[in-house]
Amino acid sequence: MNSHPECLFCKIVTRAAPAQIIYHDEWVTAFRDIHPAAPVHVLIVPNRHVTGLNELGEAGADLAARLLLAAADVARREGVHESGYRVIINTGADSGQIVLHLHLHLIGGQHMRYPIG
Repeated sequence: MNSHPECLFCKIVTRAAPAQIIYHDEWVTAFRDIHPAAPVHVLIVPNRHVTGLNELGEAGADLAARLLLAAADVARREGVHESGYRVIINTGADSGQIVLHLHLHLIGGQHMRYPIG
């Protein structure tokens, strides 16, 4: 696994920084957001450092699939798989991406507002 020593999410994956981890496998780690936007707000990150979707590329198709499969599993574990949930990926400054490590926000447990943005 490649990691960046200054990346907060890399530190969480390697357990060098604290987080409430709720899912982990060889590809991804999921943990609760410390500033939740909804009753269920989980971040799902690749275990290897990838800055964002633009860096993922064609070779990252397996990783992208693993992230989405983990999101569905986390939604089931969190009890929002039937009522509904939202999965968001921010990429770049205009999107509001703060931590430059690819991550999915899984948000649920309440009725979502539309439109987003």
